[in-house]
Order: sequence, then C-alpha cells, then structure tokens
Amino acid sequence: MALKSANTEEETNTNMNTNPNHGSGGPGEEEEPEEGEIVGGDGESKQSTTAVVHQPHPLEHSWTFWFDNPSAAKSKQAAWGSSMRPIYTFSTVEEFWGIYNNVHHPSKLTLGADFHCFKHKIEPKWEDPVCANGGKWTATFTKGKSDTCWLYTLLAMIGEQFDHGDEICGAVVNVRQRQEKIALWTKNAKNEAAQMSIGKQWKEFLDYNENIGFIFHEEAKRLDRNAKNRYNL
Repeated sequence: MALKSANTEEETNTNMNTNPNHGSGGPGEEEEPEEGEIVGGDGESKQSTTAVVHQPHPLEHSWTFWFDNPSAAKSKQAAWGSSMRPIYTFSTVEEFWGIYNNVHHPSKLTLGADFHCFKHKIEPKWEDPVCANGGKWTATFTKGKSDTCWLYTLLAMIGEQFDHGDEICGAVVNVRQRQEKIALWTKNAKNEAAQMSIGKQWKEFLDYNENIGFIFHEEAKRLDRNAKNRYNL
C-alpha cells in the first residue's frame, strides 16, 4: 500500500445529459433539465455542479500510539510501564498522517522517552498475551538520527510490507542519553524462519547497514541486560 501522501483525493464529476436533441425542440416543447442543473424562480437558472468526494484509505489493521512519559513520577517499586498511556488510535492513511505530522519526532522527544506504535488492543508490554512468547529486533542510531528510520518502520508496518506481517506486534523508539534505538516486536520468537525474514526485510526498508540482533522477551525479562541475541543479521 502506498502511504507517501496524506492528500489523496478522488474527484467524481456529475454525469451530464448528452442527448444531441436536447434544447432543439420547437416552440411549446419543454426542455428537460439536465442532471446537475438547478431549476428555480420565474425562469430557469442552470448551474453545473461538481462533487468532490473524499474517500478515506483504510488500513488492514488499526494501530495505537503509546507514550511512556519519563517525567512521570517513578520509583523502583512502581510497575514497569505504569506511566505508559495510549494517546491515539488510527485506522486510515489520513488519520496516520494527521497524528504523525502533529507529534514530536524521536529527535525532539524528551530524554528517556519511549514512543510506541502497536496494533490496536496489543499493549507494548512483555506481559501482553500476544507479546509474551515473542521477541524484538533492535537497531541503534546516534543521538538525533533515528527520525527517518522511525518513519520508514511505521510505514512498513501499517502498509503491510512484511511477508510475515501477522508476526508483527508493533515498534518502539527509545530516546536515551547517547543513542536512540528502534525495536520491532514480534509474536513467536521461536519461529526462526519468520524472524529472520522480518529482520532482513526491515534492514532493506531502512537501508540499514549495521548489525541488528533479536532477543527473546522471556530471556530479557529473566536476565535483563545479560540477555543475549538469539538471531543476528
């Protein structure tokens, strides 16, 4: 699906009467009004009309943007993700561009922020039943350099560009002190063939030449920073 422009419009012109004999009758013959003409008053005033119909372009899935606010009060006792909140759900191309063009891009987000885009009704948490057995591919960027790849990631997801699109849960961009990371979350971490396909296509979409690694959520939850990449590209 092409998602490059939010300004797509479809114009439908009102059909006009093309009868060659129209208006050529003799005295006493009444003219039949053409389609699109307005007849009124003492005489007949004719006005052609053109209808412009704006047709939304639905996406295959609805998606929700989530934001984890780093300035929210947090403590070691607070549950991870307790400050995360959904901010907008969209289901058409036009709605996507409407929200994307009115939110900060990663380079403008507050330090420590996490900005997610996940399929509707899937929460960007390890505990979500859809995510529980999944994992994530992660690409790393120097500070302030992830904006374009974040957009390309979103377009690839919502435009169903992946061969294993059903495996995709969503994506998150993490803004940190020295770098930014984009992670692509998937459903079935043990399905190596599907994960490798997704990883290869993702790198192609981003034109990303560095290495990316895939970590199982289960291991990340258990081992934290000691979790190792299970797949590499």
